[in-house]
Amino acid sequence: MQNSAYPTKMREFQNHHFDSTIWNEFTFRDDDIIIATYAKSGTTWMQQIISQLLFNGESDLDVASMSPWMDLRVPPKSVKLPEVEAQQHRRFLKTHLPVDALVFAKKAKYIYIGRDGRDVAWSMYNHHVNANEAWYQALNDTPGRVGPAIEKPPASIVQYYHDWLDHNGHPWWPFWENIRSWWAIRHLPNVHFVHFANLKNNMAEEIRRIAMFLEIPIDEAKWTDILRHCSFDYMKTHATKSVPLGGAFWEGGAQTFIHKGTNGRWRTTLNADAVLKYEDRAKKELGESCALWLETGQLPS
Repeated sequence: MQNSAYPTKMREFQNHHFDSTIWNEFTFRDDDIIIATYAKSGTTWMQQIISQLLFNGESDLDVASMSPWMDLRVPPKSVKLPEVEAQQHRRFLKTHLPVDALVFAKKAKYIYIGRDGRDVAWSMYNHHVNANEAWYQALNDTPGRVGPAIEKPPASIVQYYHDWLDHNGHPWWPFWENIRSWWAIRHLPNVHFVHFANLKNNMAEEIRRIAMFLEIPIDEAKWTDILRHCSFDYMKTHATKSVPLGGAFWEGGAQTFIHKGTNGRWRTTLNADAVLKYEDRAKKELGESCALWLETGQLPS
């Protein structure tokens, strides 16, 4: 990124999942909301939260269609861009790109969600190991893929964790640079940081902060409905409305995609050396303050 207050796009990012070039052709509106994460960090949850704020606690919203993953290369941008341009509501869109591969709009609002990388890896494994053949065909066999195909995961989640950590997000995309790139712009007035653990511990307070950042007034008469519709139990029960294609790409459907929503499952599986390996790498890659935030949700003052 250049030495300026706002980041500028420096590169394209394309692989079995990504086509970052879509942002070059996207026309922003001043009130657009961009939800950004590495992946498996609470993205679907945040989409649900924002839909509830925008639509005042309505039930059965088709959030997956309303809030597409823009840089996912399927469907292609020739399909996705006109659909998003036709939306009449305040748009809330999803990206998993690092900032330097994203076109950044000064008037749009950006919400970045972080989660401990070990929890990310555990959730990624569930996502990957339950993917069906239609998922592999969409990512590997459709036109436009750049680079190698995504392969099937190993049988061992511990091996998966070490592969992901040793090879910086393998077989998905780099982890540390995503975190670093967003951390570098956290002080911008149109960027708001949220942590998965804080959402788990105090969802109501975090939602109020999100609403304030997005300048969405809360209808207190609908507050109970908003909280209920953002709960894990509600989202699990109504998963087909939240998950892309209603969960058709995963064995067990949409409820497999919205799995457990819990942290720390790695604690009963990883030995002390494997835990320390991640912690040392996080400090080396991110620095003390960012590593602490990613682990705990505690932002520096």
